[in-house]
Amino acid sequence: MNVDAIKKELYNHLGDTVSIKYNLGRNKYEEYDAIIKKLYNHVFLVQLADENVNEVKSFSYSDIITKTIKINYQI
Repeated sequence: MNVDAIKKELYNHLGDTVSIKYNLGRNKYEEYDAIIKKLYNHVFLVQLADENVNEVKSFSYSDIITKTIKINYQI
């Protein structure tokens, strides 16, 4: 999978709620539901779907390639 294919896939799900599993290393993970907000040339932004938290996180497209994050589009 290359960066252009990832951008196209994320663009198709822009505004959708997705499930993200973020590998922190040493068998530590963060999991949360988020809404894909914006796509830029090298990064994309997601906003956490939790009503109590107004947090925006950014990830690079290479995070998907290196499997640092896994996105599940079907919630």
